[in-house]
Amino acid sequence: MTLFKRLISICLFCIFAATAMAQYGTNSPYTRYGFGQLSDQSFGNSKAMGGIAYGLRNGLHINAANPASYSAVDSLTFLFDAGMSLQNTNFKENGVKTNAKNSTVDYIAMQFRLWERMGMTLGFLPYSIVGYNMSKAQTISNSNDLEGNTISQLTSYNGDGGLQQVFVGLGYKVFNNLSIGANFSYLYGDITHMSRLTFNNPNATSSVLSNKLEIKDYKLDLGLQYTQKFGKKHTVNVGAVYSLGHDLNGTGYKFKETYMSESNYPATQTIDTIKNAFSLPHTLGVGFTYVYNNRLTVGMDYTLQKWGETKFFNEEGKFQDRTKIALGAEYLPNPIGRNYLKRIRYRVGGYYSDPYAKVDGKEGAREYGVSFGFGLPLEVFQGRSILNISGQYVKVSPKVKGMLEENYLRVNIGLTFNDRWFMKWKVE
Repeated sequence: MTLFKRLISICLFCIFAATAMAQYGTNSPYTRYGFGQLSDQSFGNSKAMGGIAYGLRNGLHINAANPASYSAVDSLTFLFDAGMSLQNTNFKENGVKTNAKNSTVDYIAMQFRLWERMGMTLGFLPYSIVGYNMSKAQTISNSNDLEGNTISQLTSYNGDGGLQQVFVGLGYKVFNNLSIGANFSYLYGDITHMSRLTFNNPNATSSVLSNKLEIKDYKLDLGLQYTQKFGKKHTVNVGAVYSLGHDLNGTGYKFKETYMSESNYPATQTIDTIKNAFSLPHTLGVGFTYVYNNRLTVGMDYTLQKWGETKFFNEEGKFQDRTKIALGAEYLPNPIGRNYLKRIRYRVGGYYSDPYAKVDGKEGAREYGVSFGFGLPLEVFQGRSILNISGQYVKVSPKVKGMLEENYLRVNIGLTFNDRWFMKWKVE
């Protein structure tokens, strides 16, 4: 039976991972810049609490944001966690509104005890997402063709792709109150940004500019957690994470093509190939949680990403440093009572984030988010497995007046399957 469960879990992991790699859940024009929209690295329980994670330490959930937390898994437990999100986005610019709907797989991971005092996690996480398609029509003043018709131009922009990471992580309990850990990730993917300029004059040409990048490299995250108990009911967890910034093994391509009217083949084409043109930022995150009687958890996270020191297509100054502050809380009325409503985990949180990418040389849009959700115990799995459901409202607000505003309503659904794999049964 144990072998069967393991095979089923591995198959589910592969199916979810293959599905996730093929999906890009965004229609945001802001993904036109840089690596696109940076993905939320938190799991189901954390998403409902504003994304706090560095100080979260709980053997019932996987916390990939801080690999030191892996050592909290007990010797009998196997965890399988998968999550997806559904979102509706409202775009607003100069009084014009439109909507878009998306869905995507957010994460897949499994966790178990590898050796005494050491936990191991395998998983898949998106790193960034790109997806947009927009156009802008403009009349060229005082310009006419031979028949006296006014010449107009249409500029269209579209992009797709993203970066993904497959990782293996280890967490080791050095002392009873101190744990360290590391995630070793393979970062890969490709992104394409394209703009096309066309004219209504049949004798005019159209031009296409495309930037494409391909990344295949490693990503390293180091974590630490310190736990201090005060009496029998009070616990404070302090966590810190450092992600190594480095030049990426990747190639950038810049295409420039011109087309004669009504032709599907470029009249001229130039291609510039740039090796090792991109880099990842040094990232530091710190956070803490306070836990009362294993029922109430409150916490706070702070993240700093040094994007201002990175390069994109070998150009510096394209990005700026990004900060994020998150607050969250969880309340469990009665973990062992018969009343089902009292065994539900009630969660709430919020966050604020600066942009990392500049928009036409100016600072991009800030992001605010609030969330609430529930952790529902599943009786069919002996009450140890949890269905995590949360709702998020996210507002993307530009600092420059007249730029596009975005409002997201997002539903996150995650299943944490918790099973006893390594229990030894004794028959008398």
